[in-house]
Amino acid sequence: MLFTFLGGLMAFVLTVLFIPHFIRFYHKAKIGGQQMHEDVKQHQAKAGTPTMGGTVFLLVFLLVSVFFLGYSWISGQSLEDVAGVLIVVVIYGLIGFLDDFLKIFKQVNEGLTPRQKMFLQVLAGLLFYLLYAWPNGISAVTIFGHMLELGPVYLFFVLFWLVGFSNAVNLTDGIDGLSSISVVISLAAYGVIAFMQEQQMLLLLIMIMIGALLGFFSFNKKPAKVFMGDVGSLALGAMLAALSIALRQEWTLLLIGLVYVIETGSVMLQVAYFKYTKKKFGEGRRIFRMTPFHHHLELGGLSGKSNGWTEWQVDFFLWGLGLVMSLLTLAILYLS
Repeated sequence: MLFTFLGGLMAFVLTVLFIPHFIRFYHKAKIGGQQMHEDVKQHQAKAGTPTMGGTVFLLVFLLVSVFFLGYSWISGQSLEDVAGVLIVVVIYGLIGFLDDFLKIFKQVNEGLTPRQKMFLQVLAGLLFYLLYAWPNGISAVTIFGHMLELGPVYLFFVLFWLVGFSNAVNLTDGIDGLSSISVVISLAAYGVIAFMQEQQMLLLLIMIMIGALLGFFSFNKKPAKVFMGDVGSLALGAMLAALSIALRQEWTLLLIGLVYVIETGSVMLQVAYFKYTKKKFGEGRRIFRMTPFHHHLELGGLSGKSNGWTEWQVDFFLWGLGLVMSLLTLAILYLS
């Protein structure tokens, strides 16, 4: 346990040391920074804030992981289970980096097109399946302790899981500190599961990422000095999905990751309802004031009778929801 704690501590310290250099580089190079397209007034002041900060904590995560995993390999421990998770984090991080790079440095407004991004994400998911699930003969998902055999269909589940949750965390990354601490809470829950399963190498990866994210949060909390960008959010969502698969507790991500499910569901419902009402009534109508859901809260809270919640209020509400659902999931697993 001390070994994993040291990994997390090293990642925290390195991230805290490197992020200020990244921010100074951004300002010195006069890079455009984050663009704000939302109608939420308090977000307009954030235009130009350095983004792609996820590059820093992902590099720290990778370097610290390689250092500690190398020591573990020399000590004779198997790294088979963690290799797939590492590969997913790196590749989805690269996809996000390319998307951010095109937006910020090449001034391509939408970055990668939706088709390009989907193709690369599916390709990364296929690689994870071929390198991890297929060689290990994994073809079933675990639902409340019961195995559901999917056979060849399991490939499509893996692709759906990785692509879906990588984009879900990406949608959640819309206000200061929300996604970084939400993912820390989710990772902590999977850390408990890894500990209970005696999956020490997976626990090590989890602790390293938690340390890196806590270091990043010290600069990402309101008022944010840096945003993580797609390079961070896509990698984090894919990591959560890969962990749920590697720990053979896939169903838990629907509860542990309920915040991401709500954020994504709000967008899907909004689009579907708008198209339906436009076709039926000639004008598009909305369920939410704005999506993803955190913007709905900012523009009017839950009741809609107020002027909306502050970013801190939204953060604490959704962090609290994530924490409660994570604790509930652990209770179902180990107290039932």
